[in-house]
Amino acid sequence: MERSEIVDQLRAALSAVLNRQLDALDPGLSLFDDLGLDSTSVIELLMSLEDTVGLEIDPDELGPDVFRTVGSLTDYVEAGFRKSTAV
Repeated sequence: MERSEIVDQLRAALSAVLNRQLDALDPGLSLFDDLGLDSTSVIELLMSLEDTVGLEIDPDELGPDVFRTVGSLTDYVEAGFRKSTAV
C-alpha cells in the first residue's frame, strides 16, 4: 500500500471516529490537540484501521510517539505494511 493510500484510509477512519468530514490531513497535525482524539477514540481508530486496511496492530509496539501526529501514525501504519509484506 502506498503512503498516499494510507493517508486516505487514515483520513476516512478519522472522519468516522470523529463524526466529522476531514478534507485534508497535514502530517504535522496533532491527533490529540488539533483533531481532538481521546483514549477511547484512539481505540476506535485502531479497530477501524484493522478492519479497513487489514493491518494487524500489536499493542506491545504502540507507544505514545505513534499517536503524536498524523505523520507519526502514518509512519507506524506504513512500517506495519512493510513488515507484513517482508515475511
